Amino acid sequence: MEQHSNALRVMVIDDSKTIRRTAETLLKHSGCEVITALDGFDALARIVDHHPHIIFVDIMMPRLDGYQTCALVKNNPAFKSIPVIMLSSKDGLFDKAKGRIVGVDQFLTKPFSKEELLGAIKAYVPGFAAVEQAH
Repeated sequence: MEQHSNALRVMVIDDSKTIRRTAETLLKHSGCEVITALDGFDALARIVDHHPHIIFVDIMMPRLDGYQTCALVKNNPAFKSIPVIMLSSKDGLFDKAKGRIVGVDQFLTKPFSKEELLGAIKAYVPGFAAVEQAH
């Protein structure tokens, strides 16, 4: 496996360019290395290549939705320990129940704040401390 930097690798999977850009900007300003993907299918190869420390994934996406993506990650012995945080525009009980079945670790409702993103990372990635970078 190729050597990666010491930065925390965070994957953001969402078919919305706005959501990907927003999350990427917020996380990069906190010292994270961000890998983005358009949908679950696009994400699978990137997960293998980059082995992220945590994954944020949208529920509703073309080709492979968030539930299917999470199930594939959690059923793979090499990646099942990666925390998966589901991003949803709705905060429904059905969505949460379905997410728990496939192994989702936490839900964040869109629009999310920087504090919510970093809070999820701190909760699931031991030793993470956000590095505020002045811009």
